[in-house]
Amino acid sequence: MNARFVSDFRRLYLQADAPHPATGTRLALQGADGRVRCMVLSLSRPADWPALSAVWRGVQTDFELPAPAIAVNGTDAYELWFSLAEAVSLEQAHAFLTGLRRRYLADVKSHRLELKPSADSSPATATTPVIPAIQGDTGLWSAFVAPDLAAVFGEEPALDLPPGLEAQAELLGRLKPMPLLAFEAALGQLRPAEPGEASVVSVVPAVASPGAGGSRPLAPDRGSAVAERHEDARRFLQSVMNDEAVPMALRIEAAKALLAC
Repeated sequence: MNARFVSDFRRLYLQADAPHPATGTRLALQGADGRVRCMVLSLSRPADWPALSAVWRGVQTDFELPAPAIAVNGTDAYELWFSLAEAVSLEQAHAFLTGLRRRYLADVKSHRLELKPSADSSPATATTPVIPAIQGDTGLWSAFVAPDLAAVFGEEPALDLPPGLEAQAELLGRLKPMPLLAFEAALGQLRPAEPGEASVVSVVPAVASPGAGGSRPLAPDRGSAVAERHEDARRFLQSVMNDEAVPMALRIEAAKALLAC
């Protein structure tokens, strides 16, 4: 097998010390510890690149994440392969895929989507077919494809001939895994809002600037009280920003609020 392709496939998708799976076998998405560094979002019945491309574009433009790999599975689906620089828990991985589905594919019937790994998977069951590979029932091939070629396949996401591994390596070589902090920040925004989460920034008092239209100057006897509350708000936001137990999205919002103080 092409050494360059194996190297980039390992860099993006394999667990530490895991051997590269042979063509035609399945890739384990969870390590022995249950953690995940490769996630796959699949859309089929019919395959629909225009719909899935919204996810591909969205993760880059809305969350500034690296582009996932695009694949045709050789039978009936387009797939996005997401790579993580560091493995995360199964719950985090599935929540990320579920959040993408909720945000970009809400109108797509659930039976057409497959999120891998699933919420109830285990290291033994969380697998996906290795790409590229020949499909035994059709003789067609799966492959990673370039963004500008994805739409060419239409509802027949397969290749008649085996893809060149040097070309496959070139595609994977351009990709980068998601840094953990960037993944956590995106996950924080993709999760459904918990009660009270949206109010973090609102603790900063809305003090009108003297030159703003329609604003009223603060009464002298209220100035010191407002200043004290303002300082309390700053201390609260600093504590939120520095608390590692707080979801990353809230820590980011706290930092933004501090900049506005």
